[in-house]
Amino acid sequence: MTASAAYSRLLGSLSGSVKAGEALSRHTSYRIGGPAALFVECATLADLHTVTSVLAEEDVEWTVLGKGSNVLVSDDGYDGAIVTLGRDFKRHVLDGDHLRTGAAVMLAAVVQDAFKMGLSGLEFGVGIPGTVGGALAMNAGSRDRWIGSIVESVTVFSGTDGLVRVRGSEVAWGYRHSDLPARGFIVECVLRVTESDAVDIRRAMEASLRRRKRNQPLGLPSAGSVFVNPEGDSAGRLIEAAGLKGARVGGAQVSDVHANFIVNTGGATARDVVALIRMAREAVKDSNGIELRPEIRFLGTFLES
Repeated sequence: MTASAAYSRLLGSLSGSVKAGEALSRHTSYRIGGPAALFVECATLADLHTVTSVLAEEDVEWTVLGKGSNVLVSDDGYDGAIVTLGRDFKRHVLDGDHLRTGAAVMLAAVVQDAFKMGLSGLEFGVGIPGTVGGALAMNAGSRDRWIGSIVESVTVFSGTDGLVRVRGSEVAWGYRHSDLPARGFIVECVLRVTESDAVDIRRAMEASLRRRKRNQPLGLPSAGSVFVNPEGDSAGRLIEAAGLKGARVGGAQVSDVHANFIVNTGGATARDVVALIRMAREAVKDSNGIELRPEIRFLGTFLES
């Protein structure tokens, strides 16, 4: 029971694709990460059923990856299977006053299409990277609005229960968190939207984008905010106050635009990023007694240096 056995069983049996040893640096916004034992794209629901069944039978660990916008992959890679969604999960349509969208659709595409149709509700999402599925998993949003506030329902898939529709009101939405990943594989959602004046929508989107450009290092690879903001304070402010804004280890740097971002200035390794994360946590703990909690997801094995 190995990844190679799963590879042999999946090869040629999917509408999507399966690769062995795929470099994950090609699939994360950090542009960092070693190879995955398997990299599987499920083009259809049937693919998803086949893949999860085979991986379970071969006892291969697996995890879901969208566009890798909030994940740091180990330099040694991931000794399991990366499962992504393809063709059939990249569609979105307007259904009355709701947008039905697949989990693999880029959130930016949904935001832009809503604007073109004169639909309001998604303005907060302008400039947020990643897929709709990723946004749902982490309840992505701005300081004042988040995607969970407009979710009518989410459809998840699990090997035991198949497709399950969860009402938005039944989801445990938190700050940069939801319980959806624990419920199953997010495949689709329905979002509430309202008709509005295109000028008002554009104005709100432009204001949101200006804030992001002013406060975030959009020109360099990163995984977004590294730490969850502690209650009543800002992780970026705390890190900057501890004197680490602009600090470097190898090719990684605490951004000089916003200290809650660690950017890849070129050739950064996961070890470089982890070293800066450790420095920031220790400095803030020493100076303020606050334990910063990472917002990004760590994939693979990270050894103490």
